[in-house]
Amino acid sequence: MTRYGMTRRAALRTGVAGMAGAALPVANVFGQGSAGTLRCGFWDHWAPAGNGALAALCREWGEKNRVDVQVDTVSSVGNQNVMTIASQAQSRSGHDILAFPPWEPSSHARLLEPVDDVMARLQQKHGKVTPAAEYLGKRDGAWRAVPAVAGTQTKPPCIRFDLLEQHAGIDIRAMWPAKAERGPGADTWNWDTFLKAAEKCHAAGVSFGLPMGQFPDAVDWLGSLYRSFGASLMDEEGRVTVRGNDKIRQAMEYAVRLSQFLPRDVWAWDDASNNRALIAGKTALILNPPSAWVVAKRDAPQVAEKCWYAPMPAGPAGRFTPYNPAFWGIWSFGRNKSAAKALLEHISDRASAERQVAATSGFDLPPFQSMTDFRTWETEGPPAGFAFNYPDKPHHQAQLHVAYAPAPAEIAVQAYVQAINAKMIARVAQGGQSIDQAMAWAEGELKNYARG
Repeated sequence: MTRYGMTRRAALRTGVAGMAGAALPVANVFGQGSAGTLRCGFWDHWAPAGNGALAALCREWGEKNRVDVQVDTVSSVGNQNVMTIASQAQSRSGHDILAFPPWEPSSHARLLEPVDDVMARLQQKHGKVTPAAEYLGKRDGAWRAVPAVAGTQTKPPCIRFDLLEQHAGIDIRAMWPAKAERGPGADTWNWDTFLKAAEKCHAAGVSFGLPMGQFPDAVDWLGSLYRSFGASLMDEEGRVTVRGNDKIRQAMEYAVRLSQFLPRDVWAWDDASNNRALIAGKTALILNPPSAWVVAKRDAPQVAEKCWYAPMPAGPAGRFTPYNPAFWGIWSFGRNKSAAKALLEHISDRASAERQVAATSGFDLPPFQSMTDFRTWETEGPPAGFAFNYPDKPHHQAQLHVAYAPAPAEIAVQAYVQAINAKMIARVAQGGQSIDQAMAWAEGELKNYARG
């Protein structure tokens, strides 16, 4: 963790010690004892310019409202962000505002200041947030954290359009152009087409780079695959729904077939492996936010200029996009909660969100559907417009999806961390089990989580 003025070593030493609606009034910083110092711990962005953009927004707001806003950055490398959250929760001290990865607001709900007032005002101005963000941001009927712009991402196909057209005969730019309309053949962009294209690209030596191991990238895209077949491993009450579930069987059968046309080592891939494959020119398609393109633009511009985004393929139950939302939370023991709410409302507004998106070359995604029209996604390149279809647009007819939803978050997170959906596939494709055996194993594991 680094503060603009505070060392990472000092900050971590403090943390480790602790571990052994228009109708609503706008937040008023003045007259409530909130002028003074506001301590913020934001995610250390993979796109360094993202840190600077967010810090500038905080500094400008602080100067206008006579608040000394102190900004730290907390890395997610080695789960330092999760460790920091746990440390501050235990010691009841730390930042006023802290960045939370997807599952953490639910885990620490009792220690987070409800932000229903902030969310009511934001949704009054910008419309509803995506239900997928609400699924993780609300607990016991109250908003426990504000869905963040910084760090929120989806993982749709990032495609080498030249390789896909050359080897699979699919002109993805014509099918999904950089405009709010479908092109010729868009209705055929489904998992059947995807499988045929994967086979052809595999034969040509540029296999799709789809991780199948136990890291978040694999869990996220497989979660959307299952859901597009109508398959859920648990229901909203936490009941396990694996036994006799033909939709889960169909999703698994498809994934096993697809795995035959992927690189042999995808079972061991981590979250950086698909990025490396794209940058090295070894794959025709990955499922990833624009971070891989940003690095390719710097290190392999001949690759970056041939990339294009498309929505996820559709399945029998529809089109579902892997969604990984971040959050900004306010500790209930924070010293400056009124100022914290006002700042979060400011950095979530449209103008502030657009600055963050521009600074990260389109990586960051605001939680509001009304904010999917920023010019960054139209103009960023080369090639210009390559990321137009990175945020879900109405004509995609897609839904953002968190793996293991709609199960209660406290149960779903255990299945997520253990990568149950990926292990089911591996047990069949790599371990020689039958689908019935793999489903029986998953049922037992999930029931243990539900009982716990």
